Amino acid sequence: MPNTLEKTTTHRAKMSMFEAAMLKTEGVLVGKESEGVCPVEHTFTEGLYTRKIFMPKGMVLTSKIHKICHPYFILEGDVDVITEEGTVNIKAPYFGITPAGTKRAIRVNSDCTWVTVHSNPTNTRDLDIIEGFTIAKTFNEIDKLTQGEEHEKDSFIGQQFSS
Repeated sequence: MPNTLEKTTTHRAKMSMFEAAMLKTEGVLVGKESEGVCPVEHTFTEGLYTRKIFMPKGMVLTSKIHKICHPYFILEGDVDVITEEGTVNIKAPYFGITPAGTKRAIRVNSDCTWVTVHSNPTNTRDLDIIEGFTIAKTFNEIDKLTQGEEHEKDSFIGQQFSS
């Protein structure tokens, strides 16, 4: 059985190869291009930034690398999510915690609304500043942040609620 470091290294390599292959595929949407298909709503409250994204059935996408542990909610939909812990099928309604260092691949099985909540200690509405606080550009950045710290790796701490 692989140790945590081996699982992390393997997952990161596979995610990098998967994203590289996706970027070579005709019709792939990157960054702001994807917002026409996957609209994002931004809500700002005292000390918090909430991000809601709609992802239509059939989408396959990867997340950014999360610097900060934060809650997420799947309000509607059914998704298969791949992290270094493996593949998990999640159906709404669902609540989970995203640990720092998480990067996911997601296949949307039915229209999905996914909400994340992030700390916003400066109360800024500048998305570039918020992203700088919450998103890592590389896994090396995560390694520097977590160096010498015990780091929670369970990507699916959460609860599915029956409807």
